[in-house]
Amino acid sequence: MDTLMRPGRAATPKPPEPDATAADTPLVNRFVPPPAATPRRPPFAKPATTMLGARGMPLLMPLLIRWGRRLATLAVLAVAVVMALVVWSYYVTAPWTRDGRMRVQVASVAPQVSGRIVEVRVADNQFVHKGDVLYVIDPFDFEVAVQSAKALVAQRAADLQVKQVQSERRQHLSSIATSAEEQQVFAGMAVQADAAFKAAQQQLAQAEVNLQRTQVRSPVNGYVTNLLMRVGDFAHEGTSNISVTDSDSYWIDGYFEETKLARLCVGDRVEAKLMGYAQPITGHVATVTRGIGVSDAAAGTQGLPNVNPIYTWVRLAQRVPVRVAIDKVPPGVPLVAGLTATVSVLDAENGRANGRESGPMAALEARLSDVFSGPPARVGCIPAIAAGPTTVQSLPVEQEAPGLSPGEINPGLTPGMNAAPRSR
Repeated sequence: MDTLMRPGRAATPKPPEPDATAADTPLVNRFVPPPAATPRRPPFAKPATTMLGARGMPLLMPLLIRWGRRLATLAVLAVAVVMALVVWSYYVTAPWTRDGRMRVQVASVAPQVSGRIVEVRVADNQFVHKGDVLYVIDPFDFEVAVQSAKALVAQRAADLQVKQVQSERRQHLSSIATSAEEQQVFAGMAVQADAAFKAAQQQLAQAEVNLQRTQVRSPVNGYVTNLLMRVGDFAHEGTSNISVTDSDSYWIDGYFEETKLARLCVGDRVEAKLMGYAQPITGHVATVTRGIGVSDAAAGTQGLPNVNPIYTWVRLAQRVPVRVAIDKVPPGVPLVAGLTATVSVLDAENGRANGRESGPMAALEARLSDVFSGPPARVGCIPAIAAGPTTVQSLPVEQEAPGLSPGEINPGLTPGMNAAPRSR
């Protein structure tokens, strides 16, 4: 006891006395607490978990998860199939194409007379009106031709006046003063003089028209394109040297695949978006081309048909040009020939149903039907005989001005038949 309570040393606890039953308990079970006593339940009282059984919920959860995954997979697969069919219908049968081009008619202006260009009155890409002067050819030679023709006309007119009066006088003389042969000779000379006078008038008209043609004018309203001429160039008759795009003739050509022609109809509304511009150009289907080139139609070296081999695994659809007339152009969108356009037919959805009910489900059903059975043809949409042009295009042509009579050209040259001779 003194040893345990000695100052400066900590008291050492006394180990517990061994239990009398511990020696009889196995070593493994010495440190395991005995199970708690389960309270007894009343004979008719059952917990809520027993409705599914003691082990029902742990067994049902994996089953629900497994079937839920399967149903989700089937739903995703069904949606993917429907989306694939819709996309296939959109890209294969829907009437739209990215292969569209802006087109325009170009007037290739050629001079009708030859000569040196002395004046150019337009610049490249300048807008000109119909009848504006584009350039001027040296008019000197043509002015000389006009003056020469006028002098010839005056000469022929004087000769005709004299011979007509002589013929009239001979016709009124008696048989004593003249003979029938002399009357015929003077009458024939008057007819010849009249023919020569008319020929001289035609030469004068041609000379005047050629003088007017030295001013080459624009035949249409449009823009001067690719101007390369300069002052001093020589203009050759009939050789084009300047081009003017007709601003009143723009249209769009949509090159649709042959698998989409069944959905087209003349008069359908069309929306065309030019590359680089968000605002669409609106128009309508004007005509459908009735023929395209066939490569197999060309003959070989021996005159036999030259048929290209076809691989049936992939067959490329031919493209058919469809002309779209422009109805409205958004502000700020320029019309430039050759631009690429995405062309979409808007009225094709209305003609797709063919009398079926409208709505989202009907549109989906129509798309799926197009995939499996092909798009139905719209009867009467492409007429057998295309309508003619709505407007008649014409150019002003030179008209011959009425010529003057010999008396108006040379007044007072010949006196009347009964007038006395003029004294000198």
